[in-house]
Amino acid sequence: MFDELLDKDATTLAALVRCGEVSARELTQAAINRLEQREPYIQAFCTATPELALAQADAVDAKRSNGQVLGPLAGVPLAVKDLISTAGVRTTSGSAAYKDFIPEDDDICVERLLAADAILLGKTTAPEFGYSGVGHNPLFPSPRNPWDLSKTPGGSSAGSGAALAARLCPIALGSDGGGSVRIPAAHCGVYGLKASMGRVPLWPGCRDERYPGVSSWESLEHVGPMTRTVRDAALMMSVIAGPDMRDRHSIPSTDVDWLAALEKPLSGLRIAFSADFGYIAVDPEVRRITTEAARRFARESGAELDEVDPGIADEVASFAALVAFESDLSGMRKMQAELGPKMSPHLSAMLQHEWRAETFTDANTTRKKVCNQLWRFMQRYDLLLTPTLAVPPFPLNMQGPEMIDGRMVRSDHWLSFCFPFNFTGQPAASVPAGFTASGLPIGLQIVGRHLDDGLVLAASAAFERIQPWNHLYPALPGVAHE
Repeated sequence: MFDELLDKDATTLAALVRCGEVSARELTQAAINRLEQREPYIQAFCTATPELALAQADAVDAKRSNGQVLGPLAGVPLAVKDLISTAGVRTTSGSAAYKDFIPEDDDICVERLLAADAILLGKTTAPEFGYSGVGHNPLFPSPRNPWDLSKTPGGSSAGSGAALAARLCPIALGSDGGGSVRIPAAHCGVYGLKASMGRVPLWPGCRDERYPGVSSWESLEHVGPMTRTVRDAALMMSVIAGPDMRDRHSIPSTDVDWLAALEKPLSGLRIAFSADFGYIAVDPEVRRITTEAARRFARESGAELDEVDPGIADEVASFAALVAFESDLSGMRKMQAELGPKMSPHLSAMLQHEWRAETFTDANTTRKKVCNQLWRFMQRYDLLLTPTLAVPPFPLNMQGPEMIDGRMVRSDHWLSFCFPFNFTGQPAASVPAGFTASGLPIGLQIVGRHLDDGLVLAASAAFERIQPWNHLYPALPGVAHE
């Protein structure tokens, strides 16, 4: 009975706990049992916290017994990416340099979710400091995609995406500096939202100068919800959004009613769809599935659709330079000298590169150009739709395919739809758009204008009503495939 509860969404589970139909302990124990059953196949968690979870659940049940009002996420099991700080719980950031690191502080988003009575089920595996679009790191086994255990779930929020798809928990936290919420959402057939820059404050992640590697990506990084339903993401946003003095980038959220936004009609909206930005090599199945999804979405929602490119070029070199610019190169190079081969090769290569000041300033100028190109383009359109990724999930232990649709490409080319919206800070989400002939999930990206988070949520919810996905299960042991 209790195991079946974990297939319900977080909104339903919290309501059941608040009314007393299910206790937080019963729900938490069911999640622990399921994790023990399925985790050996998925390898999503690097640090499970069953004892802490049960203690938190008992505290929630005690609050209810004492007549206290429970929070909006009462008793809901939560997975947190291992780049996000959790007080008293090991947070390695996927690096041997932090393999035994126990933070003193929760990140702001964790602090808020726990205050809303969510239950920390554990930390999920991510690549070293998030410098990858897949889940490999030197400390832990790579997470596996529940839809095909030989494939990657994407990254860098790899374990969070895999945990959701395997139904180990209904909600998770990811972080997104170049697509890292949207990438695993697309590859795992779940929902991921990168809200506008500053909607969800960050600290200490990306903000605490004491921790080289952890303190990177300041103007690119977002933290966001990863869920199986859009409503659950809106519920999480209602808890984690809003300013905090510890994050100088944080902004108010009083202009968005996160849950009410789900009902906004889309009739008459102007939507652009680009299958390739005019330069991206895209897998033919991805192109077909996302094009059909975009056309159906516009047709059934009453929106107007133009298939048009936004006019931006391939600026991945500038993105890489900005990542390096926002890294603590001095601290990380010292770390590299100490770790040697214990550091991920691609990260070592970035640190060994002799960066020039002009490369950094040129990259910053390029970011300004992309921001200007996109705000001008979005004057004509309310939303922009694209494939989330250029390819379906690919085999583990590679950074990305070097051949797409007959073209030789860089190993990071498959990520080209994501990083421009970290340049701009615009809200962007990935919704499950369909499956390949071999049963692998494909994501459709929904991008809004600057600060128009409510419309991105509304479009996501409308797409979910038109083409539901939460009833679909990967074929894992003990999980029926529909």
